[in-house]
Amino acid sequence: MEVVLLERIERLGQMGDVVNVKPGYARNFLLPQKKALRANKANLEHFEGQRQQLEAENLQRRDEAQSVADRLDGLKVTVIRSAGESGQLYGSVSGRDIADAVTEGGFTVGRQQVIVERPVKALGFHDFRIRLHPEVEATVIANVARSEDEAQTQARLGRALIGMDDEDDQQDAAPEVAKLLEPEVLEAIESEASEESEDSGETNAESASDEGKEEKSE
Repeated sequence: MEVVLLERIERLGQMGDVVNVKPGYARNFLLPQKKALRANKANLEHFEGQRQQLEAENLQRRDEAQSVADRLDGLKVTVIRSAGESGQLYGSVSGRDIADAVTEGGFTVGRQQVIVERPVKALGFHDFRIRLHPEVEATVIANVARSEDEAQTQARLGRALIGMDDEDDQQDAAPEVAKLLEPEVLEAIESEASEESEDSGETNAESASDEGKEEKSE
């Protein structure tokens, strides 16, 4: 189905573009949301007659959205969720969760404005895009934790608490690993290996000599 866009639609086109979309997408989303009109002769003429006004209104809405985005961008919100010892959530963080958290932070945002690019199913920090206007977005940072205390600790550390013990063990072992890379240690290891090889060779030679003597005696 061909439609004329009344605003910019991501990955589809700009205001005034005539695009071909699936009928279901047009009937269920674009048309009822007044984001597009059927691209027939009457609607195209109507759009061209209203184009300047529509562009002016769009520009005003964009400027207002940009003003909000300047204040909203980088906002940190807390989302409390149940999770296992591995840090995996029982469920996931939804657009509604983020919208509610942002609203508590002083901004009015609907769940439809939250862009969840991939399911969030782990504790820690996750970025979410908030679409304030077809041409304006802001990014908020969700601190997903099992309690307010855990969220505060994660905020201080700048990372999830899960996995800290393993990482600490790796950090403790790092100096020992570094020592193994020092030239003196490598040289000692190579020397020891060489001596073991020589000892093994002598042992084999002695064994062969003994076998030869036994054969002669027979």
